Amino acid sequence: MKEVEVKVIVTGSVKGEAIVSKKSISFLGGVDGKKGIIADIQSELHGKSIKDKIFVFPESVGSTVGSYVIYSLKVNNVSPLALVTNQAETIVIAGAILAEIPFFEVANRDVTKIVSTGDIISINPERRTLTIEKKSSS
Repeated sequence: MKEVEVKVIVTGSVKGEAIVSKKSISFLGGVDGKKGIIADIQSELHGKSIKDKIFVFPESVGSTVGSYVIYSLKVNNVSPLALVTNQAETIVIAGAILAEIPFFEVANRDVTKIVSTGDIISINPERRTLTIEKKSSS
């Protein structure tokens, strides 16, 4: 197990399976707010669901409407358990607050290089830690 420090943006204790985008994401056009899947055809996660997963990405790009896409994920019951990024920015912060989705920043290292899709992540907001259990390679 590996543990890294996180900055808590929107609090909440969470544990679940990670889904990791190595590329920046635009929630407007890049994520389907009704289905909870990655819609960006340029993404390695195209067609994959973020529902009930911890969505890890380096940073977001794009329009302020992205906040409402994040909110629509929650309204449509297809939201991730939490969001984890290297660089929290206003659009995602606003969306996470509106949708009450826990949101964390790992600023001191590239979280997309230490977490892989399928790993189990536990986040303790009081201790400000993210613990990674690597997926088994069976």
